[in-house]
Amino acid sequence: MSTRSFGEPVKRNEDRRLLIGQALFIDDIELPGMLHAALLRSQVAHARIKKIDFSRALQRPGVVAAYVAGDLGDYWQPGPILVPPPPIEGIVFHERTQVPLAKDKVRHVGEPLVIVIAENRYIAEDALDDIDVELEPLPAVVDLERGLSAGSALVHEDVGSNVSAWVRQTRGNYAAAAAKADRIITRRFWYEHGISSPIETRGVVAQWDMRANQMTIWDTTQAPVFVRNGLAGMLGLNERQVRVIAPFVGGGFGPKIMMFYPEEVLLPWVSMKLNRPIKWIEDRLEHFFATTHERGQIHDAEIALTNDGRILGIKDVFLHDGGAYDPYGLTVPINSQCTLLGPYVVPNYDSTFTQVFTNLPTVTPYRGAGRQHGVFVMERLLDLAAHELNIDPAEIRRRNLIPPDAFPYNNEIIYQDFEVLEYDSGNYEPVLDMALDAIGYGKFREQQAAARLQGRHLGIGVACYVEGTGIGPYEGAKVQVQGNGKVSVATGIGTQGQGHFTVFAQIAADQLGVAVTDVDVVTGDTDQFYWGAGTFASRGAVVAGNAVNEAAKVVRKKALKLASDLFECSEDDLVIDDGKVSIVGIPEKFVKLGDLANQANPMRGAVEPGTEPGLESTQYFGPKMGATANGVHAMIIEMDPRTFDLKILRYVVVHDCGTVINPMILAGQIHGGVAQGIGNAFYEKLVFDDQGQLLNASLADYLLPTALEVPRMELAHTVTKSPLNPMGIKGAGEAGAIPGGPLFAQAIEDALDLRARGIELLEIPLSPSRLFELTRKAAQT
Repeated sequence: MSTRSFGEPVKRNEDRRLLIGQALFIDDIELPGMLHAALLRSQVAHARIKKIDFSRALQRPGVVAAYVAGDLGDYWQPGPILVPPPPIEGIVFHERTQVPLAKDKVRHVGEPLVIVIAENRYIAEDALDDIDVELEPLPAVVDLERGLSAGSALVHEDVGSNVSAWVRQTRGNYAAAAAKADRIITRRFWYEHGISSPIETRGVVAQWDMRANQMTIWDTTQAPVFVRNGLAGMLGLNERQVRVIAPFVGGGFGPKIMMFYPEEVLLPWVSMKLNRPIKWIEDRLEHFFATTHERGQIHDAEIALTNDGRILGIKDVFLHDGGAYDPYGLTVPINSQCTLLGPYVVPNYDSTFTQVFTNLPTVTPYRGAGRQHGVFVMERLLDLAAHELNIDPAEIRRRNLIPPDAFPYNNEIIYQDFEVLEYDSGNYEPVLDMALDAIGYGKFREQQAAARLQGRHLGIGVACYVEGTGIGPYEGAKVQVQGNGKVSVATGIGTQGQGHFTVFAQIAADQLGVAVTDVDVVTGDTDQFYWGAGTFASRGAVVAGNAVNEAAKVVRKKALKLASDLFECSEDDLVIDDGKVSIVGIPEKFVKLGDLANQANPMRGAVEPGTEPGLESTQYFGPKMGATANGVHAMIIEMDPRTFDLKILRYVVVHDCGTVINPMILAGQIHGGVAQGIGNAFYEKLVFDDQGQLLNASLADYLLPTALEVPRMELAHTVTKSPLNPMGIKGAGEAGAIPGGPLFAQAIEDALDLRARGIELLEIPLSPSRLFELTRKAAQT
């Protein structure tokens, strides 16, 4: 019986624990003597702190302690820069990072001022009302362009302006290309703020054991190793004294890799101070302010073309709203700048962005991490060009696709991983053709015309994209065969629902010839695996997966060597399957893997010099650069022209992520990404007033797509293996979320024939209310 599972839709190992309620989440943790924390957060976006008096709060029964910034002493420090700016010539970057508790000044609504510790969360929350805070309000910086104007209030006075960063990258000579162009199209595009809205909000539990001299932290983080290293340094502890556990996490999507949130810094310090475990769980209202946001951008872009629709060049100048601090460097706007190029030949490119400090919550990567913006600008420019040049939208894309013989394709600008933006491999035209065939593109106009006779308004959209995935620096894995024949795999990354417990098991099982259910995977526990970077940038399978594969290969080689010595035969005459090593053609001549593991750890007798005990290996993998996945989404919608109610009739995704480990889990990643892309494109928008107050901070006002709005999807895949890793894998975690904006804009314009009414959709999101406003304005002009 073959145990090979690689590439098969194996059911997830982790699901039983989740379904019977035995998976450990942060809020499940209950410890003896546990106290609970609540934070008093600023209710204004920009103000000087004049007074904070919490003496009355301390008198409330059940309140144990309260702390302000001054109580932290030398422990009060700004957080680190998580990702330094890339080495781009002429770059400007002003580092200003978040602090544990605001001191002297608050810079956004929700910034914490006081932490209160009590016997339970209810008492801690009530005590917040006992605190007397006096703030001197300052003008808030909310509008990006006004924030850069002379006389604007300053988020950080010592910077001298609200410029967080400035970056220009070029390829070729755009000005010369534009001078030769037959057509130049210029537009302004807007992309608004949103939040990640995971099922599980953030949480931290910290327990200081004074007798053991050990700090244990449970954290909803995507990067437990970095959290351990950073907090050990801050707390004055050895890294071995700090254990960080990222248990099951109910969705991460990027904001949970942010470091360090104030709560992550405060709770361990308070636990050491009081020698008691402390717990904090973010409530849903806090999530609107206390967790980092996704991005807001304004692009002034132009495209230069020939009359037959060939791109000669693109120029883009954009503003990126970084919020009050910039701990994540330039990851998001660099992603926008680079991903705009898409799967197309763009001989000349001139892109400049300014990252702006504002009095809004900090912006860090969220699923897609700026790629949405670049794709929106490029795909909308191509739609505009197709209309003006009377070329079919799919055809203008086809004419500009990078040909398969051009790979590796060098875009000549610097990507967020500090390397030149080079696409490692791809074959884009078949992906486009598959998507067009699947959606019935050639027959759609007949379908649309027939529907119009019935009073129904159908529209179609097609969008192409690339996805930078699998960046370094590295990940590691330890693979071990135990004496009972089971296999254990440990890796440093955390998991937030991606199926790591299954795909890593499939990789190890494939090498070692065991059932997937006989592989136990541990992720996100720094005591189980010491080194790692984290789960982000669609890199889990690419980087950690290859580390698991390399470690399993070494264990396989050790098992074959031990068995060849036992059977006195060549390793080439042996086969590993069904949990045992047997001689080819003589299946009854075998030894179980568990027995080999026991023999590799003898209780008596001599061993050869250099022999390693046990049947295990720890290996690391770090790619030179990221692998580039690509895909095409196509969608048919029906829209009511009066209410702007939208129904997705068909949704097609064709994707190339290299080697597929588990098609069922891959499909789940695509489904989840598309759901978030739909929310991003049509529902989710944070609305701030001119004083930085969020006007829709509830799920009654901030719209999320539900199961009723997320359609069934038709998925297909092509495989172009990446040459950058032994398994040929490319990432897929963000693919579903990236092209939703232009897809919706194109389909809505088509359904309502908006161009004939002089309306262009140049912004995201496009909610029914916003579409009503746009059409009403057009009718009045």
